[in-house]
Amino acid sequence: MLGPDELRKKLSGVIAFPITPFKQDDLSLDVEGYRANVAEMLNFDLCALVAAGGTGELYSLTPDEITKVVEATVAESNGKMPVIAGVGFGGGLSVELAKSAEKAGADGILMFPPYYPNSDFEGLLDYYKKIGEATGLGLFIYSRDWVNLTATQVSRMADEIPNLIAFKEGQADIRNYQRIMARCGDRLHWIGGNGDDMVPGYYSIGVRTYTSSIATIAPRLSLQLHERASMLDMSQLSRLMVNYVLPLYAMRARRKGYEVTVMKEAMNMLGKVGGVVRPPLPQIRPQEREEIERLLKAYEPVL
Repeated sequence: MLGPDELRKKLSGVIAFPITPFKQDDLSLDVEGYRANVAEMLNFDLCALVAAGGTGELYSLTPDEITKVVEATVAESNGKMPVIAGVGFGGGLSVELAKSAEKAGADGILMFPPYYPNSDFEGLLDYYKKIGEATGLGLFIYSRDWVNLTATQVSRMADEIPNLIAFKEGQADIRNYQRIMARCGDRLHWIGGNGDDMVPGYYSIGVRTYTSSIATIAPRLSLQLHERASMLDMSQLSRLMVNYVLPLYAMRARRKGYEVTVMKEAMNMLGKVGGVVRPPLPQIRPQEREEIERLLKAYEPVL
């Protein structure tokens, strides 16, 4: 396991979010299939893996399954790449999941919003603080859904949670993100967390780490996006966005949950272990499979 400062130093580039495959017949967890996917990702120069994140359907997993996914990621990575574990739900369960993740050998904790929406900020702050008190691992706040934080609030969190090391922006609000970064400076590591299609915006304001769903099917493309964006090579970055990223994200945006469903179906078509999604995420419509096949045909140069 890495200490918080050690982990932070490794966070430059692409953080990948492996999907969690479920079997077609009974929706059970496919641990061996998951490990095969992780093993393939380890062949690429990614900076970290998130076990049981949003793309990994954290909220579809039982606590025992979350622990199994973290354990499998740690075992497969075997120290080659930092492992960050997803944690969420509520104040009691999030603390237990953080403890279990540390025991399983994770290097960091990605803190999802609690299930209780629109809570008072003091209660939300206490939720994050309790997770921090339960583990010595480096913590990441994930600003997504109803947790849309101000610069003042993030600054206070950085003051009051000693092992908070990073902020994952999941609102696609570049204006607010700039305010947060300006207020907090280098007290936290800044991560673009809303998707591969936001890379141009994030990198234009100085972010140099982003979380990639595309890494589940095309890690080379994810790394190219980071490289071109880091160099502010807008011509080549625009080419990658138009040819590959935007068509995929347009399809993912069709239905709530398709951000995972489409990726799993694409993985299945590529011979990886995608499996199916669990409810309430929708399964792919049969007529859309041909569209995904055409999309993957266009992806051949970056696979």
